[in-house]
Formats: sequence, structure tokens, C-alpha cells
Amino acid sequence: MAKRRTFTPEFKAELVLEVLSGATSQAEVCRRHNINENQLSQWKRQLLENAPSLFESTDKQSSEVSEKRIAHLEQLVGRMAVALDIEKKLLTWNRSNLI
Repeated sequence: MAKRRTFTPEFKAELVLEVLSGATSQAEVCRRHNINENQLSQWKRQLLENAPSLFESTDKQSSEVSEKRIAHLEQLVGRMAVALDIEKKLLTWNRSNLI
């Protein structure tokens, strides 16, 4: 059984951009790289559908990541505060029992 070929995202983008630029026809690119035209059409469709997301605001994305990180850190601080409070109570209890 033939092993399936895998292509890097860079390779796919290179081929699609070559076709979109008009430098070479889709049929020529497919023949040169021994790729089915339907496959190249699918890559082209994926690139065109996802192109608008490349221009989305990075501030929006980074603020979402920051908010998640802050929430996680706040949870950690809360857990540490509870653990410290328990340790203080145990220390006080141990000292009162030793006397």
C-alpha cells in the first residue's frame, strides 16, 4: 500500500500563492508537483477562507489571553492564601499545646 504524502503549511501556501499570483496555472503546478487539482483547489479555498483572520486585531487576542492568565493567577493566589492560613492556625495550635 502506498504511503500518503504529507505537505508542510509553508509548501501549501507557496503553491497556492504561485497559482493566485498568476505566475503559473493551477494545472501546471499540479503536474510539476504531482498533486491532484482537487487537492490544490482545497488548499486555495482554505487560504482564501482564513485570510481575513490574519488581519484581526492582535490586541483582542492578547487581551483574551491576558484575562485568562490573570484569572488563573488569582486562583493560585487564593489557594496559597488558604494554605498559608491553615499553616498559621496549625502553628498556633501546636504552640498552645506545647505549653
